[in-house]
Amino acid sequence: MNKKKPKKVFVQGAIPPEKIANSIGNHQSKTNIGAHSIFLGQIRADEIDGKTVSAIDYSAYEEMAENVFHEIREATFSKFDITCAHIYHSLGKVKTGEICLFVFTSSAHRKIAIEACNYFVEEIKANVPIFGKEIFEDETHQWKVNK
Repeated sequence: MNKKKPKKVFVQGAIPPEKIANSIGNHQSKTNIGAHSIFLGQIRADEIDGKTVSAIDYSAYEEMAENVFHEIREATFSKFDITCAHIYHSLGKVKTGEICLFVFTSSAHRKIAIEACNYFVEEIKANVPIFGKEIFEDETHQWKVNK
C-alpha cells in the first residue's frame, strides 16, 4: 500500500481570502467533480466575564498536529467517496473577523462533499492538538476551551 506523506496544513496568521479563492479556482478543470463543500472558521468577538476577545493566538507542536491532520484526512478518504480535500489552519495571532480554519472537500455529489466536510471539522475540533490563547481588548488572555 502506498503510504501518503502528511500535507502541510499550517498557515502563519489569518488564512488569506486569496488562498481560499485559489483553492476553489484550481478545481475548475476537474470535470469529475460535481460539488464542493467549504467550512470557514472565523474568530468571534466573544464576551467573556465582561471582556471582549480581540484575537486568538494559536500554537501547536506542528509535527504531531500535522500527523493527526493526516490521520483524519486518510480516515475521511476511506469513509467518504471524495475526490479531494484541502485543510488549512492558522498558527500565531488571528484577529476577530479573520479566518483561522479552511476545510474544502470535493466529490461527484453534494451530499458526500457536505458530510465529509462536516466530518473533517468535527474530527479536527475533537482531536488535533492545537491550542488557542484568547486575547482580550485589554491585552489580558486566557486559554480557549472548545465546547
